[in-house]
This record gives sequence, structure tokens and C-alpha cells, in this order.
Amino acid sequence: METRKIQSVGGGTYTVSLPREWAASQGLDAGDVVNLHTHIDGVVVIQTEAETDELPAAVTIGVENDEAGPLEQIIRAAYAAGVTEVTLQSEDGFTAEQRRVVERTVQNLTGISIFEESEASIRLVTPLDPGEISVHQSVRQLRFVALSMHRDATAALTGAASPESLAGRDEQADRLYALIERSLGRGLSRLDEVDALGVTRSELFELWLTTRELERVADHAEGLTTVAATTDAPMTDTVRERTATLAERAREVVADAVGVVVGDLDVGVAQRVLSDRDAVLTDLDALEAGSESAVTIDPGYRLAYDRLRRTAEHGGNIAELALRRAIRRGELGVDGPVDDDVVTTGERTARETDSSDASTSVDDDIATSSDSPTPSTPVDGDDETQ
Repeated sequence: METRKIQSVGGGTYTVSLPREWAASQGLDAGDVVNLHTHIDGVVVIQTEAETDELPAAVTIGVENDEAGPLEQIIRAAYAAGVTEVTLQSEDGFTAEQRRVVERTVQNLTGISIFEESEASIRLVTPLDPGEISVHQSVRQLRFVALSMHRDATAALTGAASPESLAGRDEQADRLYALIERSLGRGLSRLDEVDALGVTRSELFELWLTTRELERVADHAEGLTTVAATTDAPMTDTVRERTATLAERAREVVADAVGVVVGDLDVGVAQRVLSDRDAVLTDLDALEAGSESAVTIDPGYRLAYDRLRRTAEHGGNIAELALRRAIRRGELGVDGPVDDDVVTTGERTARETDSSDASTSVDDDIATSSDSPTPSTPVDGDDETQ
């Protein structure tokens, strides 16, 4: 890193000299034009006109055989990479099964559609505007979907409801995760993407990590449903009640941790969440080791308890993300927020949202930017610094 002094020229404009070695390596000389990108985190990036974004707007991918399976992976990979237009080409033409796979994959992703197709070509376009996407709200929606799946799966496990397929909501969780993953991919490749999304790169990465944890919570919900459907051994009333309570506490760990990451709850809550996670794990161990449980719990249910442990651990992982961010920002000093006992209004809102009727669905996978917290403003004067 080099340090340069800001100079003032006529009209109140600021100038900074460029390193000679860098200018020479880029083939620049006096009078050449460069592009300046100012970001909401206060960073100014210089890009020569000869440079291009790493992300191509359109790609053409050849399909070499008539197998349908690889097509889904190809489409999902291009979507996650952030490509706007994908053309699939096959010299021998696409089979009916391949076309069905393409259609099904497109239906399970947000914002992508089949624009045109012929016997040997299928063109897909994804005209998503990052300015209309709220990553924060998408994370909130994914939290709702994952925890509603988990709540219904727990009800099936304890006999409060019959096992049912969670496939519809699992696909919705996958769509939300894929959308956030795409936003991350484009944010790492395009200088203007993160500003349009209204977050910094570090925030975008933390939100993506949060969605990874939530996707795994949804996977554990599916696992609980499988146990409920394949295990016939009954639970005693005591074990059933304790299991339901511990599952609810594990979901609260996840709900509150996500609330901190998306800015709905105070960062001090993250410290309590970690304590709650540890308490859930301890109580799960005690439930399995108890004299009554040792006799009455079927081995299949022990697999379910492992799912509940992992659910609480995923919530703890999210809380640790929030703590690391708070430490980087200096928000956990001696006067920083610590609240171990008081449940804030925001916490109640987060829990009530995730505890609402599981039949409620998210209307749109794309959360608009108007639903997200107001992005931080750039440092004054950034738009005048050159």
C-alpha cells in the first residue's frame, strides 16, 4: 500500500497522483481516461478503459451428449456465476427429457426464463435488476421458510401432526439460497453490483454464509420428517414434551441469530444466543442419557436428536458471524451492548414471524430493496475525489 497526499486544484476539485509503476503496467500515459467507481463502504476503485469485468454478459455452452442430468448442474452453475444470458447448444439436438430438465430447473430458480429455443439451441435469460433485490429481506424469507419446515417436521416427529412432504418449501428455500448465491457471485465480479444491492462486499459475504446455515436447517427439517415417517416406536408423554420444547428452543437460537445478522436485533443478543445454544446441547444430552429415555427412545429418534443438535449449532454459527462483524466494527467495547435477560421487541417480532402459521407462503422470491434497512451513506466528498 502507498500513501498519497490529496491536492486541491481550481474549482474545489481534489486530485491524487497515480503510482508511476502501476500506470506503466497498465499502459497509461498523460491524457488517457480511467474509470472511477465509488462504493458505499468509502472505497474508490480505478479501472482502465481496457479492463473489463470478469463476468461475461452471455455465454454459450456446448452439450456433448444426450444425458439430461448434467444440464441442471450447468444451468445452476451459470446462474450462481451471475451470467445474464446462457445459450445451450447441441449438435444432435435436445431430447425430450433434456428439455424437461431445463424447464424444471428454470422453474426452481428466481428470475430466469427460457427466451427462445430451437431443435439444437436453448437460450436462457436472467434479467434481474440488483437494485430491486433486497438481500436482507431474502435472508429473512429464507429464515421463515426453513423454520416453518422445521416446526412442521417436529410436530410430525412428536405425533402432533402426520408426516407430510416438505418438497414445496424445500424448493422455495433452494430458490432463495440460489438467488443470494448469485448476488454474491456477481458482487465479487462486478464493481457496481454491491452498490446496487446496497451492501458492502463483507456484508454480502456474511449474508451468504448465513443462508448456507439456513439451508442446512431446512435439510435437517427434511431429515426429521424422514425419521417421523420411518420410525413407528411411540414416545412417552414426558419425552414427547421435552423433545418439542428442545426443538422450539433450537429454532429460537436460529431465529434470534439471523435477527442480529440482518440488523433486526441488537448485537448484544448474539452473546445470549451462544449461551442458549450451549444450553440446548446440554439438555439434549441429558434427555438421551436420562433413565427414562435410555429405555423408551428408539434408535431412530436418536438420529432426530442429532438433527436438533445441528440445528442449534447452525444458529450458533450465525451468531458467531454477527459477533465477528461487531468486533471488527468496534461495537463490543466496554460500553457495548450486552443484554442477557431482556427479550426485546425485535426478538419477539422475529420469533412471532417464524412461529406463524406454516401454511403462510412467501409471495415473491425477490425481496425488493425498499424492504431492506437503509444502506449506509458514502463518505462525504467521495464523489469529488479523483
